[in-house]
Amino acid sequence: MVHLNLNNLKVKIDEGELVSFTKDNYEYIHQKGTPGWRSSDTEMFPIIGPTDKADFKVNTPRGFAIQDQHGLLRELTYKQVESTETSAIFEKKYLANTQVKNSKFPAKSTEEHLSWPYDFSFKKQFTLIENKLKIEFIINGEEGMPFMLGYHPAFNVQSPEPLIKTPTKDITLDKILAVGSRAYQVPDTTKITLEDKKTISITSEGFGNFMLWTEVTNMVCIEPVSFYPYAVDQKDLHTGFMTLGNTESIFKVVLDLD
Repeated sequence: MVHLNLNNLKVKIDEGELVSFTKDNYEYIHQKGTPGWRSSDTEMFPIIGPTDKADFKVNTPRGFAIQDQHGLLRELTYKQVESTETSAIFEKKYLANTQVKNSKFPAKSTEEHLSWPYDFSFKKQFTLIENKLKIEFIINGEEGMPFMLGYHPAFNVQSPEPLIKTPTKDITLDKILAVGSRAYQVPDTTKITLEDKKTISITSEGFGNFMLWTEVTNMVCIEPVSFYPYAVDQKDLHTGFMTLGNTESIFKVVLDLD
């Protein structure tokens, strides 16, 4: 467990997973073991969304890749690169066409192994600054590699009527619950604020969109995404790809308590 501290802010990171973010002992992150989700955060890469109705195949310029829901990055293990009192860096590396054990097999998937036809490295960097936690995702890989990226954090909900606010509208938890597993789409948005017992804002850079998901009333996932996958047929997921250039791609998320 890595601990970050700055004044009255405290962060706990377990093998690259953000498991706690507190200010004055108030917990903003959904806790494992409570109803809703078995995790507290994860990344969706190199694809976002389900693939079961496409026979777990995603079209790429190098042929079809075997991918389960939200990609294979979550099946890899982060290695800690460095840490200080206020920052930490974790990294995952993947070699093209390496078979990765699928944790959803056999209970929820017919595919025992997943693979991707490109090399890549994926860094996740945490930095505490005044009243904020900045999380950066740094992708390096082969030029021309297609990908999507989504960050999937879950936030603690402690009031009976929390409100999710965007620049153009307010969204209740009931509206998110009504959408179900597809996730509520918030297009063309870079900032969302969760007004609960305490308030936290989630600002993103590079993603462009959000989606919201929960199946319970004690947590909500507020997810910056580069593409909303439920807008297309699963066989057409590739239409949502971005393309890696000849330099690294950097995406940012800031959890702001101001």
